[in-house]
Amino acid sequence: MNTVRSVGMPRCDRWFATAVAVIAVAGSAPTAFAHFTGEAAHDEITRLVAQELAAERTTALWAASVRDTTKRSGPWRVAQVRTEKRSVAANTSGDAGAPSAAGIFAAFAPAVRVRWDEQFLFVESNGLPAHGMMAGITAWQQQVPLPQPYTGKNAWQIPLHPVVATTPVLIRGRFLRGAIALAANGIPIFNPQNNRGEISQEIGELDQWGGHCGRADDYHYHAAPLHLQSVVGAGKPIAYALDGYPIYGRTEPDGAVPEKLDGYNGHETAALGYHYHGSTKYPYVNGGFHGVVVEKDGQVDPQPRAQGVRPALNGLRGAKITGLEGTPGKTPVTLTYTVNGKPASVSYAATGEGAWTFRFVGADGSTREEIYRAGDSRGGGGGGGPPRDGKQKGDGGKNRKSGPLPERGEPRPGGGGDGAVTTQTYVPKRTGSFSLRSPVVAGGGVLPAEYTGDGASISPPLEWAGAPAGTKSFVVIMHHLDPEGKTKWYWTLYNIPADLTALPKDVHGVGELGNNSVTRRAGYAPPHSKGPGEKAYIVTAYALSTPLQISTPPAEVNRDVLLAAMKDVILDSAELKVVYTRPGGSGDGPPRGAPQDGKSKGKGPR
Repeated sequence: MNTVRSVGMPRCDRWFATAVAVIAVAGSAPTAFAHFTGEAAHDEITRLVAQELAAERTTALWAASVRDTTKRSGPWRVAQVRTEKRSVAANTSGDAGAPSAAGIFAAFAPAVRVRWDEQFLFVESNGLPAHGMMAGITAWQQQVPLPQPYTGKNAWQIPLHPVVATTPVLIRGRFLRGAIALAANGIPIFNPQNNRGEISQEIGELDQWGGHCGRADDYHYHAAPLHLQSVVGAGKPIAYALDGYPIYGRTEPDGAVPEKLDGYNGHETAALGYHYHGSTKYPYVNGGFHGVVVEKDGQVDPQPRAQGVRPALNGLRGAKITGLEGTPGKTPVTLTYTVNGKPASVSYAATGEGAWTFRFVGADGSTREEIYRAGDSRGGGGGGGPPRDGKQKGDGGKNRKSGPLPERGEPRPGGGGDGAVTTQTYVPKRTGSFSLRSPVVAGGGVLPAEYTGDGASISPPLEWAGAPAGTKSFVVIMHHLDPEGKTKWYWTLYNIPADLTALPKDVHGVGELGNNSVTRRAGYAPPHSKGPGEKAYIVTAYALSTPLQISTPPAEVNRDVLLAAMKDVILDSAELKVVYTRPGGSGDGPPRGAPQDGKSKGKGPR
């Protein structure tokens, strides 16, 4: 069995066995003994163990106790905690044997609890902070805070003995999914960039505490929670990065301004060893990982999964959150907001057995009610929307308000797909030196109808600059993320010659065309999304160190095939985000003029 480390013990086996005996006499008979700070029932056991150790019971008692315990419970022992390199004085958890990393979380007990083994500190919480939430957000994805089950096997884990990485990594353009650190109050901290690569703090996505809710209604920060310094105490870390190194506030414990910070917002001092600092400008938190982490599917692995109860929605243009009253899971909650100055609200409450009742009051005065149950939602949850037409119940959130592209992968989107979509997320190298633009649309601007299914259905012109030395070919991919978190792709063009710096509109005869998820044939498929409302599309250019050798027929070369083929040869990448709103109605079928194959000939580069 795995041994969970508990209270500190002397090293000799006789003292260790005496502790076992005392706990057995106290009436406990678990197969493992885990200490949770913030759990009052533990205090008496700790006192008894210390008393028995001081008494130094005889070897006879030791032997009898071990035999008795083995008969009743099988292998069972209370492990001793290895002394940490950090001083015990830094530990404020109330348990002299606890790892020093446990200390900052004790300030938020019992809402936050910790346990540990010889490798990790495990942190449990319901994912809700004691401070306010959501007020001030102006780029709202329609999520609201709900409790999360960050407990048991789904707890956060912090390495107790971080290992310096041979090659530390920056988080810019990487680790765009999931958390990169954990705050002292048990709230995860995500990359300062959202999953589209935008800095959340700079585009109105965060509240005054540096947080917002993801697509599973999971509250998390995208900036260092500097406000926690007053709670944990001066000179203490406010968080731990998931590589195990602490994150301090804007100053050193002695109040001095940090000096010589590296690219990861960290440095090493004689007093603290290596540690990071939070800041009020990018990267706001740890700008990378000085320590070893495992990267999988664009995030640190392993880490807990948020569990949503509702379908995810898109952003609501013109909305501004004005306040949130109540405690999710304990008392009814009302989130108030305005849409272009008109008041609206979302009220919700837990109704038992995993059910939640939501009531939406729209800016037009209409109302709607929904009942959601845990497990009913497919994929990553998300936000409830403002009401639509009258009062309805139990439609599972099908009536959705369209808007800007929601964050993808917060949490991981559900699997599956029908062959025309993909859930694969890949975060390529992105230095910022390589840039992509279009002469017909600015970044974030509206794609002219000429390049959509409502116009000529031709590909837009592109221009790029700053390709790194050694570039041997380029790849262009255009994709869109739907409300279910699935990716649709419209353009896959690869083996573009390295001496080109632009593509003309309606390009033909350049590079090799892969397929699209609209017609499932090789060629460009113009945006022609079903349903009303604004949709966002991302065009990404990749600079590769070699041309791609792909034996798959062009009609079978999809986005996933390209990403897999080039993942190890990407020198740099850049993206251009555009939006388009269909002029009424919805499209049911391929847009007019959509290419039927990848062999058409026409204009080359100009």
